[in-house]
Amino acid sequence: MWWGGRGQSFNIAPQKEEPEMGLSGPKSVQGTGMPEPRSRQLGSCLASGGLPGEQILAWAPGVRKGLEPEMPGTLICSNLRVTFQPHGWQRSQETPLSSEYDFSLANIGRLEAVHGPSRVQLLRPGSLLKFIPEEILIHGQDFRLLRVGFEAGGLEPQAFQVTMAIVQARAQNSPAQQYAGITLSQAGQSSDSRKPPIPLLETIEDWETERKKQAARGWRVSTVNERFDVATSLPRYFWVPNRTLDSEVRRAFGHFHQGRGPRLSWHHPGGSDLLRCGGFYTASDPNKEDIRAVESMLQAGHSDVVLVDTMDELPSLADVQLAHLRLRALCLPDSSVAEDKWFSALEGTRWLDYTRSCLRKASDISVLVTSRVRSVVLQERGDRDFNGLLSSLVQLLSAPEARTLLGFQSLVQREWVAAGHPFLTRLGGSGASEEAPVFLLFLDCVWQLLQQFPAEFEFSEFFLLALHDSVRVPDTLTFLRDTPWERGKQSGQFNNYTQVYTPGFPGAGNSINPQLSVWDWNLRYSNKQILQFRNPGYDPEHCPDSWLPRQQPSFMVPGPPSSVWLFSRGSLTPLNQLCPWRDSPSLLAVSSRWLPRPAISSESLADQEWGLPSHWGACPLPPGLLLPGCLGPQIRLWRRCYLRGRPEVQMGLSAPTISGLQEELSHLQELLRKWTPRISPEDHSKRRNPNTILSQSR
Repeated sequence: MWWGGRGQSFNIAPQKEEPEMGLSGPKSVQGTGMPEPRSRQLGSCLASGGLPGEQILAWAPGVRKGLEPEMPGTLICSNLRVTFQPHGWQRSQETPLSSEYDFSLANIGRLEAVHGPSRVQLLRPGSLLKFIPEEILIHGQDFRLLRVGFEAGGLEPQAFQVTMAIVQARAQNSPAQQYAGITLSQAGQSSDSRKPPIPLLETIEDWETERKKQAARGWRVSTVNERFDVATSLPRYFWVPNRTLDSEVRRAFGHFHQGRGPRLSWHHPGGSDLLRCGGFYTASDPNKEDIRAVESMLQAGHSDVVLVDTMDELPSLADVQLAHLRLRALCLPDSSVAEDKWFSALEGTRWLDYTRSCLRKASDISVLVTSRVRSVVLQERGDRDFNGLLSSLVQLLSAPEARTLLGFQSLVQREWVAAGHPFLTRLGGSGASEEAPVFLLFLDCVWQLLQQFPAEFEFSEFFLLALHDSVRVPDTLTFLRDTPWERGKQSGQFNNYTQVYTPGFPGAGNSINPQLSVWDWNLRYSNKQILQFRNPGYDPEHCPDSWLPRQQPSFMVPGPPSSVWLFSRGSLTPLNQLCPWRDSPSLLAVSSRWLPRPAISSESLADQEWGLPSHWGACPLPPGLLLPGCLGPQIRLWRRCYLRGRPEVQMGLSAPTISGLQEELSHLQELLRKWTPRISPEDHSKRRNPNTILSQSR
């Protein structure tokens, strides 16, 4: 997925008659050189498609296998990527990047060379190839597989050279340094007329527009972090209560881990507020005014406050990383696990368990936000991983607008990119030991929701796959930096973090970032592919226009007077105080009728909050709320993503069998059943034809 603009230098390093050490084959093999006509053809084809400074290191004719029919073409290795170019295919000016044929070096997780039926060599960065390969297999960290067989007939040295070029390029590659950037001018677009597909939340205007969209009247946009001197991991702007001064915000944030104090994530139309913050910095010594400011920001104008221990019952970062490594190893084509033990091995990875835990906790928090008018505060020590995951899932479960294509992209931009999720570190690009694909776990959770509620989401599984694959492609800065400060500094949005915003000054606060974002899908995907991003089963009746009126939150009731709760292990526990620094007697008088009953699931919590039966049955959910099932068979493996490296999956469906066809038919019938809208108690007899839903969505 690489492209550079017209006029950019793109050097082609020709393969020599006697290749340099490391790219040449055994001494007994003499290089034949590159045929001049083919070299010119290759250079002219890619000259307009390279990044500045990109060089072709080696290439070799080959056939892409694992497809039906097999695809002849050329395997090319540059200092930035490996790409397979089919014969007759050229990069279109409309789609200058390839979502199908390019593997960035950062995405290569495993490289194997094959000679004959039994000779296989695993090639790590810096390895030496011991034979001339007949075939190589490139396993992407995104679970994709590129399998290329090389032609015989005197071209064996080129196969050796291109394989060794990949090995050496991987050894010299650094994801943190390889970003070259794709600017608007390089993309042939005018920065004067173009607007991002969604607000990137880099200006105060973007934040104010989003605040008005949520109708968060009790909140304002704070500029206290405009110089990034409060926290470099926070965005320049965020939402704080109207009555809180910026001077109070600055002091209050100093008493939280990494300076990440309480901020608004989402305002529920019924009146509740969902906040997120880091852990209390208990070693600090705040005065009474600071404590009062912290409490005021956590309460956000509500008498009922719930502190959520985010990491309670959720996996650690190390757990997530280990589960993902086990899952990837299990899904490799040469997995040593016997077929009859494959599903037990899948359970042993714990990946599905962690997905289930995240969905269950998000369901509980959605009940807390929806059932009463209150402030719900997500508290995680670093506030950069599972706070974003839970906040995003809660909004998907509670807000239909977040389930639209644009709404979901805006959600990811706000809760992950702008909020400072350390993408580069978590995806292993910084060399640190804190690798853990939390964002990919989130995408799996979203896929589970899409399977259980297919008529509720405007975007499709193909869109989730595109987003999943994009995190490994460093063509934009969206997923290639850890903080908004690093991202803005790299893109040239500002020269240094001490830049001061001056109202009325030309360009201040509304500078246009010339760098493209991951949301510019038309640079990597064709119009035909982008059309597949939309879910044909999406029910237009679930669009935001038909949702709950913002001015009449009839289903929500006020919380108990002056109450503070801790939500942990599925139950609510009353707290004496909000902050850990006070030693005063209880600040709260909690009536016995508000004391919680133990709860271990979203159903029992709903029983506690609404007084509804543990099963939903004929009792309708509050408008717009989804509660997913989290029992064993309800959480499935994302086969289209994780099993892409298996040849039988790449070729399409497995060979048809009676059991296979029955399973497929059962799955289709289940989807049609789920596409049928929920039936309200008042209209129990009316049932809609699923075909009608499908026809309306076209």
